[in-house]
Amino acid sequence: MTDTQSRVLTALPPAEFTEKKEKQQGLEPRAVTGQVREVQVTGAAEASSPSDRASVRFSVTSSKESANEVTVSVTRRLDYILQALRQRGIRGEDMTVRKFLQRNAETYCMDAEVVVMFSDFEKMEQIRSILLEKLDKSVCVGAPQFYHSPECLGQLRQRACVSAVENAQQKASKISQLLGQSLGPPLLVREETTREWKVEEEEEQRSAPHIPVVAASSCVSVSFSFRDRNRKKL
Repeated sequence: MTDTQSRVLTALPPAEFTEKKEKQQGLEPRAVTGQVREVQVTGAAEASSPSDRASVRFSVTSSKESANEVTVSVTRRLDYILQALRQRGIRGEDMTVRKFLQRNAETYCMDAEVVVMFSDFEKMEQIRSILLEKLDKSVCVGAPQFYHSPECLGQLRQRACVSAVENAQQKASKISQLLGQSLGPPLLVREETTREWKVEEEEEQRSAPHIPVVAASSCVSVSFSFRDRNRKKL
C-alpha cells in the first residue's frame, strides 16, 4: 500500500484571546460559538489482490451411428469426471453440467461439458492433472480462467479506503503536534475518488499459470477537531 497524495488545511481561532476577554468581563471561559478549531487532511492509498476464483471447463465429444451409442459413450466419461470431482470435495453448486445432441447425416454427435468453479487453486491443478492422465483424447481439460469474486473486490476497495483514512489520521496527528495542539475526534470523513485497474506484470515475472492481480486506490478527505487545552470545567 502506498500513500500518494496529501493536503492539509488548519483553522485555529484565537482561543486564548477569547478566554482572556471573557475573564475581563467576569465570565467563565467557554467554547466560542461559530468558531471551529480543526485540521483538514487528504490522504490516498492503494491496495492490490490476486484473483480468488477460477473456472475450468471439462468437455467430452463423441460421434456414433445411433443416439443410444453416443449417449452411453459420453455419459460414461461424464460420470467419471463428476465422480472424480465429488471425491475431491467439489460441491454440486460449484458445478454446471450441459449436454448437446445433434444429428449429422448418418451419425449422431454429442457434446457434454462440466464447468467447475474453484477457490482452491492447488486442488484445481491436482484435479486437472488426474483427469488429463486418466482420460483419453475425447476429453478436453480447459485452461483455468481466473477472476475476482464480488466479495474479493469489495474487500479490496474497503482496504484501500481504510488505509487512506489511516494515512490521513497519521498526518493530522503530526500536524497537531507541530502546532502544539491535541488532536480530537474526526468531524467528517469523505471519500473523494476511487480507481481500479489490472496490474500488468513483466513477461519474465509471470507465474505459470498466470494469476491476474487487480489494484484499487482511494483518496479521502478527513476533518479532525482540535481539543481545547485551555477549556476548564464549570
